[in-house]
Amino acid sequence: MRAKRPSKTPQPDMGRLRIIGGQWRGRVLHFPDVAGLRPTGDRVRETLFNWLMGYLPEARCLDLFAGSGALSLEALSRGADSVYALELDKRAAQTIRHHAATLGTQKLKVYSDDSLAYLARGNSEAPFDIVFIDPPFAAELAGQCATLLEEGNWLGDQAWIYLEADKRLPTPNIPPHWHLHREKTAGQVIYSLYERRIVEDC
Repeated sequence: MRAKRPSKTPQPDMGRLRIIGGQWRGRVLHFPDVAGLRPTGDRVRETLFNWLMGYLPEARCLDLFAGSGALSLEALSRGADSVYALELDKRAAQTIRHHAATLGTQKLKVYSDDSLAYLARGNSEAPFDIVFIDPPFAAELAGQCATLLEEGNWLGDQAWIYLEADKRLPTPNIPPHWHLHREKTAGQVIYSLYERRIVEDC
């Protein structure tokens, strides 16, 4: 009897994502089946990164609730200078680290930490140019993140902030100097890109 070859398909508890643009375009990665982990879909990611096309090169990015790492890895693939990714689930965070090693990049730093607690500590380093906020939908954490980003010196004067949420939930409180740049819906998802503009008094 001929021995069966090992299956090349991912394990049943693993999901699949594809990097859709940049130097790693077409690379397929797998991520663990973790409760609440919901990777940003290909169509939404394509739209978002088209919006950010002119701002990604050499950008310093912060990915809150990184999950599968889809936004972090897509940003680096398309020219971001560095990404800090926060993911509370240790298994998911370790998987993102594994992907970074597989792709040969040292520009991705992954922290297994609670995003709100991390932001509440404040930032003493350089501010971020782009921030991704894609929390578990049921938690309604986007408004809290926005407040902490402002209070903790996390954002550059002209930063870009991406928000992804369930359109059935109440609209989060947005700081007055975050100006809506683009917004679309895809199914039950509403995704928005804000530009932070701080104008100094003359």
